Amino acid sequence: MIVRLFLVFFLVRATYGKKHPLNPSSQPWQTLNGQRPAVIARGGYSGIYPESTDFANSFAMQTSLPDAIIYCSLQLSKDGSGYCLSSLKLDNTTNIADVFPNAQKSYNVNGEEMEGYFALDYTAQQLDNVSLIQNLFSRPSLFDALLLPISTVQQVIQLHPPGFWLNVQYNNFYIQHKLDPALYVQNILKTTAINYLSSPEIGFLKTMAGKVNKAKTQLIFVFKDADSVEPTTNKTYSFLLKDLSSIKLFVSGILVPKEYIWPVNAQMYLDKPTTLVADAHKAGLEVYAYSFSNDNVASYNYSYDPTAEYLQFIDNSQFSVDGFLTDFPSTASEAIACLAHNKNASRLDKGKTLVISHNGASGVYPGSTDLAYQQAVDDGADIIDCSVQMSKDGVPFCLDSADLATATTAKTTFMTRASTVPEIQTSTGIFSFDLTWTEIQTLQPVIANPFSNGAGLLRNPANKNKGKFITLVEFLEFSKQKKLPGILINIQNAAYLASNKGLSITDAVATALSNATLDKQSTQKVLIQSEDSSVLSKFSDVPTYKKVLLIEKELISDVPKATVGAIKKFADAVNLKRGSIIPSPNYFTTTPTDVVAELHKANISVYVSVFRNEYIAIAMDYFSDPIVELSTFILPPFEVDGIITDYPATATAYLKSPCSNPNANLDYTILPIQPGGLLQSVPMPPAGAPAPSLNVADVVDPPLPSVSNVSGNVSGSPAPNAATAQAAPPPGTSGQAPNVVNLGLGAMGIMLFTLIYL
Repeated sequence: MIVRLFLVFFLVRATYGKKHPLNPSSQPWQTLNGQRPAVIARGGYSGIYPESTDFANSFAMQTSLPDAIIYCSLQLSKDGSGYCLSSLKLDNTTNIADVFPNAQKSYNVNGEEMEGYFALDYTAQQLDNVSLIQNLFSRPSLFDALLLPISTVQQVIQLHPPGFWLNVQYNNFYIQHKLDPALYVQNILKTTAINYLSSPEIGFLKTMAGKVNKAKTQLIFVFKDADSVEPTTNKTYSFLLKDLSSIKLFVSGILVPKEYIWPVNAQMYLDKPTTLVADAHKAGLEVYAYSFSNDNVASYNYSYDPTAEYLQFIDNSQFSVDGFLTDFPSTASEAIACLAHNKNASRLDKGKTLVISHNGASGVYPGSTDLAYQQAVDDGADIIDCSVQMSKDGVPFCLDSADLATATTAKTTFMTRASTVPEIQTSTGIFSFDLTWTEIQTLQPVIANPFSNGAGLLRNPANKNKGKFITLVEFLEFSKQKKLPGILINIQNAAYLASNKGLSITDAVATALSNATLDKQSTQKVLIQSEDSSVLSKFSDVPTYKKVLLIEKELISDVPKATVGAIKKFADAVNLKRGSIIPSPNYFTTTPTDVVAELHKANISVYVSVFRNEYIAIAMDYFSDPIVELSTFILPPFEVDGIITDYPATATAYLKSPCSNPNANLDYTILPIQPGGLLQSVPMPPAGAPAPSLNVADVVDPPLPSVSNVSGNVSGSPAPNAATAQAAPPPGTSGQAPNVVNLGLGAMGIMLFTLIYL
């Protein structure tokens, strides 16, 4: 078993990371000593592996900065052996209940009654039979099957980490039960260096102050929640924080919850920072912050990008913390080594990989609104996109879907217009082509939430209904004013609109582009996207337009030569789902497909969608880190031509980073993962059937039907106001129109329609 684990570890270890000789950044830091902040891995890489296992510790050292510190929280067995485990209770972090059923005990721990399994009730020999498990549902549990033992302090030290941090969280508790953590630490120090020794108990730290070599071991005072009581002084930690000069008498630094520095209010937005870091530095104390994790909802200010949170603490004009205690040390490392001091940098790839918005910056504002597009521009998008919908009176405008029910407040005002259109979707909707543009303008936008409400991952609630919808004409004018590199026009439901509604969406788009003179220039890229090959063929007479085939299939595994040849006849690029390149069943990546290579051989560009920052949208192999996922698609071997994202700022930040250049001689960089790497380390059931191939029949569509003569639009073409719709404030200066309340719907209808959308 030990040999197997050793081999498996090196298989996984070889998958990630790239290290060069230590070469600290020459950029100045606002830390106490002027050096870059420290990365402290809590229990190793505990965001992936069970805490403090050899896997977790070794993986942290491989994927983090070269001087990363391994953090061990001390627990003692009945016979005085030391173990690394943060939780005093073993119930949720080990399988001890299976090994010793019905053996829970109750203890008073610093005034709180706790019931469960405790290390001090078992000998080292008994604990050898206990294995670790992952205790958070957001993290992979499949490594539990490896039966990884609880690591002793000595086992962690034998891995020779660059730095070792020992935390004694429960000194007073162990003393009460005739176990002495101070004596244990003194014995360890006789043979081993402990670089940092911390505790939330002042009595322990004062005891150790005279027994350690302070030149080799820094003492750190750990602050718990502000209202918790420190057991030695019987004072709250918030009270003790007021006298930092007294704390400096027995320690060289403090470890505090991150909210001590950047408070988060009840609405989950950042308040103003406190003066703690400046005050502590003035007193000569280093400041380390804890509770950093990629798979935990932090402030909405960070847009679910974990690197943005780290940067908030180190890359501002006011202060920098001296280090992070984190469950995901590679993310802290990339924030420090790759992204900090980089806000004004230029893109290193010079636009080789296009950053394409998905309904604008739809993770920040309601999609397809003026504010979402302005945010996408501010965030550095190369291409902004407009999915064109048609109003009843023929006005083309931007919205992700023809169904207004999910992206607007239409459910509260136009329920009587609800209908079912099987050609578009199976569920009932309120469709744009059943409302006039004037009616649509009365609606408020609603920020999208691509995840179930149970996930609890809301998007920027403060912006929930901000912005206004814009016509295609206004979108084109905006893109020209901003001098963007390009635009993407997505055309949907053309056949249905022509045959059933008497609306030619292709003519409406062509007219708008021509009126904007975009068919007579080559400075600004114009991408025409559709899942319908006949729609793309309609635009073949303008050679400067780049035609993009949207592959609506959720997953494909192959593109045969015949299909590639068929695509080449009418398209210059394809837009694929991420899983068609790197399949990720059950949140783990598997063997990648050759789809990108097959298309690139035919000189067909590949765009990939949709990238999102939320950790539940990212496979475990990427460490719940959107930048690691981006790097995997952007760098070799895939080198996709564009990424389509709800969060352009994250993609731009990566592409500005020196770490986006895999050939740069850096002491830390971000490399693509090896798909399937994590799954290779555990026994898995046989893989399911591969996704289907993309066949010619999947990509070649019949010609578009003629535009029918439908009452209300006799000409069968866009209404006269399609290109001259009522002007609106330009993007970035949104105005809000009042809702129009429809009083004609009975209570039963309201209840029924509401239930449909729950």
